[in-house]
Amino acid sequence: SIRLLDDATAARIAAGEVIERPASVVKELVENALDAGATRIEVEIDGGGTDLIRVVDNGTGIAVGELELAFERFATSKVDATSDLLGIATLGFRGEALPSIASVSRVEATSRAAGQDSGERLLLEFGERLEFGKTGVPAGTAVAVRGLFSNVPARKKFLRSAGAELGRIQTLVTSYALVRSDVAFRLTAAGRERLVTPGGDDLRGAVAGTYGSRVAEAMLELPEPEPFADGVTPAFSVGGLAGAPSISRGNRGFITLAVNGRWIQNRRISYAIEQAYHGFLGERRSPIAVVLVKAPLNDVDVNVHPAKTEVRFLREDLVFGEVQRAVRSLLIATTPVPAFRPTTRPHAFSGSGG
Repeated sequence: SIRLLDDATAARIAAGEVIERPASVVKELVENALDAGATRIEVEIDGGGTDLIRVVDNGTGIAVGELELAFERFATSKVDATSDLLGIATLGFRGEALPSIASVSRVEATSRAAGQDSGERLLLEFGERLEFGKTGVPAGTAVAVRGLFSNVPARKKFLRSAGAELGRIQTLVTSYALVRSDVAFRLTAAGRERLVTPGGDDLRGAVAGTYGSRVAEAMLELPEPEPFADGVTPAFSVGGLAGAPSISRGNRGFITLAVNGRWIQNRRISYAIEQAYHGFLGERRSPIAVVLVKAPLNDVDVNVHPAKTEVRFLREDLVFGEVQRAVRSLLIATTPVPAFRPTTRPHAFSGSGG
């Protein structure tokens, strides 16, 4: 017979679309912090994220009386009935992340809005409230997630080792530290510092904090586009840093791509970057690059998948061409294409024997 699922079961099923692994939790919490205007974000990990994920920010915080509401499904401050879902400027908007996280873990959340004398503390276990009340905390928000997937062991069984899950988290935090160099990031795991970036819009400093100073020094700056004759800035622009061919890598994992401040994965645009390096890199070598695309909000559909890592461009061919042209022009201007010198083989000796 057909029946309605109870709220707890429905929440666990819905959580599977948003929270696939520990890195998904980190992504949602970091994006919330960025949407809150944070300039400093600290991420603490233990046990590859299944034992502990703690994200602390200095953003605007959550207003008194709204912390508990933030963990209700479809509760959000980022869109309303009048919003155009094809022109979303915030990183999050669905109102699913916090309740999805809470349904498969034990969550302790504290927050204080700027200007408030005190904040609030909420303790949840698998979506059920255990404690709630006022507390004294710094301005901003802190969310600690413990025992992830302990109530859904089937999902926990499919996770990889703690080291592999930590690797995914570090890749994610590194990506956001690069595309949002205006924010200072700090990642620690099992008490060990794994990543620190300075913030303050210091993109080269962010590269130094993630890949080291030698790589940072060898990065080439993509110039800001020149305004048109009437002073209007082009609708599409490409900025960031592209690595000199001398610091190439053996895999494609060092291409970081963002659109309008959102870290994304887009195979076609990443391919445009690789093609721009054609003739500059040897076979099976890939570049290091941080490419930051700005596009009209209505040209980017972020409402494709709950994870929001993939986006759809209305004019993808145009974006492909702009990215490829910007990177290729920079490389040609700073690193001339090596001249082709055919190798000459000595003629075989054809004298007579004897």
